[in-house]
Amino acid sequence: MASLFTNPAIIPVSQLTSTNPTRFLLYYNGTTATKAPSIRSTKSSTPFTTIFCSATRRPEYIPNRIPDPHYVRVFDTTLRDGEQSPGASMTSKEKLDVARQLAKLGVDIIEAGFPAASKDDLEAVRMIAKEVGNEVDENGYVPVICGLARCNKKDIDASWEAVKHAKRPRIHTFIATSEIHMKHKLKKTKEEVIETARSMVSYARSLGCNDVEFSPEDAGRSDREFLYQILGEVIKAGATTLNIPDTVGYNMPNEFGQLIADIKANTKGIENVIISTHCQNDLGLSTANTLAGACAGARQVEVTVNGIGERAGNAALEEVVMALKCRGDQVLGGLYTGINTKQIIMSSKMVEEFSGLHVQPHKAIVGENAFAHESGIHQDGMLKHKNTYEIISPEDIGLHRSNESGIVLGKLSINSSALLPLQLGYDIDSKDLDDLFWRFKAVAEKKKNITDDDVMALVSDVVFQPQVVWKLGDVQVTCGTLGLPMATVRLIDANGEEHIACANGTGPIDSAYKAVLLIVKVDVTLLEYSMNAVTEGIDALATTRVLIRGENNHISTRSSGQSGEILHRTFSGTGAGVDIVVSSVRAFVNALNKMLGFNNQAGAKSNTRNSRVSP
Repeated sequence: MASLFTNPAIIPVSQLTSTNPTRFLLYYNGTTATKAPSIRSTKSSTPFTTIFCSATRRPEYIPNRIPDPHYVRVFDTTLRDGEQSPGASMTSKEKLDVARQLAKLGVDIIEAGFPAASKDDLEAVRMIAKEVGNEVDENGYVPVICGLARCNKKDIDASWEAVKHAKRPRIHTFIATSEIHMKHKLKKTKEEVIETARSMVSYARSLGCNDVEFSPEDAGRSDREFLYQILGEVIKAGATTLNIPDTVGYNMPNEFGQLIADIKANTKGIENVIISTHCQNDLGLSTANTLAGACAGARQVEVTVNGIGERAGNAALEEVVMALKCRGDQVLGGLYTGINTKQIIMSSKMVEEFSGLHVQPHKAIVGENAFAHESGIHQDGMLKHKNTYEIISPEDIGLHRSNESGIVLGKLSINSSALLPLQLGYDIDSKDLDDLFWRFKAVAEKKKNITDDDVMALVSDVVFQPQVVWKLGDVQVTCGTLGLPMATVRLIDANGEEHIACANGTGPIDSAYKAVLLIVKVDVTLLEYSMNAVTEGIDALATTRVLIRGENNHISTRSSGQSGEILHRTFSGTGAGVDIVVSSVRAFVNALNKMLGFNNQAGAKSNTRNSRVSP
């Protein structure tokens, strides 16, 4: 892959005449926890050594300029583009929680949503702008809060209304520039598209927003000369960031890198703005394209946690950030970010649970198998020296294993309530911690040994759940070959009142779900049901995921430009338990809670239209 990023404009770190004195390349021998890392010359570095970079000072935030030419801004669009994944709808509370976690992660810009989509989306973005967008830390860091808008006044007004409450607000507006989009979707000429883009960027600035990002949608398939022309016009109109999207994941890394280089070389006024990348993963090249763009001069990367997003998803934040951290000084021209990588695992887990989109086991950086070594050859090498097969330390991304700390959890772990979050890197409030501890104790009564994976499953089941509308009390089933399956379910509503129902069905889970619906009194369709054992053994904890769709309500519009496709919003839920029926009912109730909570936030407006776009 090295040839994909070859760029004569990039100078190796060892040849730079000036360096940032607060940045060092550190090598850790992994032998003891107390021995300090040693500092070595980058000239003697090899690609086979685990690399740790010291904390860096984030440059002062200036909308159209970055004081340190090696710094790369991280623009996270998990709450906007990421939420466009089918089944990934989040409630306002979940979006706020994710935004707070993204601030802990240290992203520079949070694209909080598309405010013009609906009143609910506008309120969610406004809430994030007011709360997360004003929480300035001791170093002066506060994330930019951004809202997406098509190139029309209605969208831009809604975006400004939502983000203006943040200390650092940004409007991100876009219009398609490829021939196929302009002809078949917009039905506009090049001249009309340029005028629309220029006037709408100018309008956004006139509202008082001094940070305006512009995206030429489908830039990867757009005519170069036309791109130079429209980008030059929006720069004159006041754009501070130019985002260059490979909207359909069509480009190869060398093509996309060349596109960024050509724009940098041929666009009038480009020295007065930041160039950004937004790469989709349709051909599995989003991370490679993003890095190629950064090497060619882009200083902002648009990414999502776990790579979620429309179709095959987006460039994954964790992949791009860790690639820059591990190889930035060696082969990527000294590029670096301000991300607190120790928050990566927590961010990944939160997004996984709230979105309902499970990470595949072999997913880079955050997958379950990312730090697993089963092959005998690999195990032998790891036992002799960790760096033989690990280029990243698990602790560097916030992955902590209790068996390395010498602590074993079981039913007699009276003080485990204080240890659970600390061991695995979770930040949990006292109420959730109490619930988690008693769930842990209940499982420990049935399982002899509790593993890290068991604890993480319980954390997901207690902490990463929607606002409670209905709570599972008890469930009892009878089933088998000798009689009709029957289930009795007891649910507790938000006022603490108990409701009991019985139902029969084709099996124990079908019966239990029907009993739940008799109490909740909503019509839903079960779209997906899956179950996995967390660990090995007959007493393994089971995790269940369901995807449901409400009938005749929760209609949304997925739009890209002037027209949209009507879709039914779907809701996911997860549950964990040693009993697979209990686990299944927990997941179903959690999905219903998410749906009902969304309906309550919408003020019982079941036909709210929710436009979705993808620059």
